[in-house]
Amino acid sequence: MAKIRCLLVDDHTLLRQGVRRLLEGESDFDVVGESPDAGDAVEKARELRPDVVLMDIGMPGLSSFEAARQIRKNRPETKLLFLTMYEDDDYLAQCLEVGATGYVLKDTPAPQLVSAVRDVYKGGNHLSSRVLGKLVDFRARVHDAKMRPRVTTLTPREREILKLLAEGNSVKEIAVLLDLSVKTVEAHKFNLMRKLDIHNKAQLVTYAIQKKIVKIPVNQ
Repeated sequence: MAKIRCLLVDDHTLLRQGVRRLLEGESDFDVVGESPDAGDAVEKARELRPDVVLMDIGMPGLSSFEAARQIRKNRPETKLLFLTMYEDDDYLAQCLEVGATGYVLKDTPAPQLVSAVRDVYKGGNHLSSRVLGKLVDFRARVHDAKMRPRVTTLTPREREILKLLAEGNSVKEIAVLLDLSVKTVEAHKFNLMRKLDIHNKAQLVTYAIQKKIVKIPVNQ
């Protein structure tokens, strides 16, 4: 019987190792690789051709959602399951936008996580029970733009640039990372700051932290 080939993506080594041990304890799983960030995950997914990618949200650098888009573009048959600590409307909306079929909270019991991976591998969908209610609520108000969270008024590219700016990257660095021209990045930066009524870097960082687009730095 063919095993389910999994790629684990999380910036915390202990979590990756724990999930690896959990999955490899089952006879139908094969963890083919690990990635510490979303950018590396895009390359690993292209190289290793996993059936399922389990990916954290909120890692530094390239966002998980941009990585998901690239993985889906390069390998449409790969299934995406986000493994996260966030019960968040904006993240759930972006999960749906990029075509992920799983959204599992990190405090989910181990047997449920195993079942979730099997479900998405077979073509099903799996959402943690606590976010199901949010999905119903989100769909009920998705057509009323005034009621949607402000960050969802941004395009996926604007959200990506907002994240990278808040993490301290310069416009030139972002242009290199996303393979865009400096002028294009400048235009996206202008548009997102206009949409959000943000006028300086401090406001931008504060907003990104409040919306959980970036993590609050923690001294190691």
